[in-house]
Amino acid sequence: MSDVFNDVPAGTHPAYASPEYKSTMLRAPSRPLVRLPQTLTEVTGPRPGAEIVGPTHADFTRCGGGEAMGERIIVTGRVLDEDGRPVPNAVLEIWQANAAGRYNHPVDQHDAPLDPHFEGNGRVTTGVDGSYRFQSIKPGAYPWGNHHNAWRPNHIHFSLFGPGVATRLVTQMYFPGDPLLALDPIYNCIPDADARARLISHFDIDVTQPNYALGYRFDIVVRGRHATPMEN
Repeated sequence: MSDVFNDVPAGTHPAYASPEYKSTMLRAPSRPLVRLPQTLTEVTGPRPGAEIVGPTHADFTRCGGGEAMGERIIVTGRVLDEDGRPVPNAVLEIWQANAAGRYNHPVDQHDAPLDPHFEGNGRVTTGVDGSYRFQSIKPGAYPWGNHHNAWRPNHIHFSLFGPGVATRLVTQMYFPGDPLLALDPIYNCIPDADARARLISHFDIDVTQPNYALGYRFDIVVRGRHATPMEN
């Protein structure tokens, strides 16, 4: 997963500074970046492993002795390299807002209810075929103060760990048909329209469980011409 930003077409990943996404203007580098070569230790270990991921980490719908409120969803997909080969044993950390659009975090003071039965985070690992799967609640939209009447679309954050501590990638998954996507500066700071579309999951009736939860498929390509856009 290292050097992921060096082998993809221009416009796939967001720029460091995007004027419409106002906070980037405060944290983007003002001088040319200095490349620091990775050592063998950084690209081989230590790293989070499958041993830290228990069976309950993949089900976010139950916590504190009760069931979370909201629309149940199942998210599955594969992590692939630029040639379509699976990336096994990758650790995915997932975090999101609850159905009311609020994160279970002290910094989030959005005037929306917290759900005592929803923590909004978990971890899964990919199998030998690069596949992953988890159950959750569809996250709600929330205001974020970037501009007048700014609302973030429904989305789920993904953090992928590869074979070493320096091989971490972060991205977001969106939902099909969300009207807020056209208005969202974070989503639209990715210049290439095809790359933006790769951040939108696909509804999958075969993943959907009758009378229980809707299913969505979201494949993640870590590098190459069909790479999933990642946060720099």
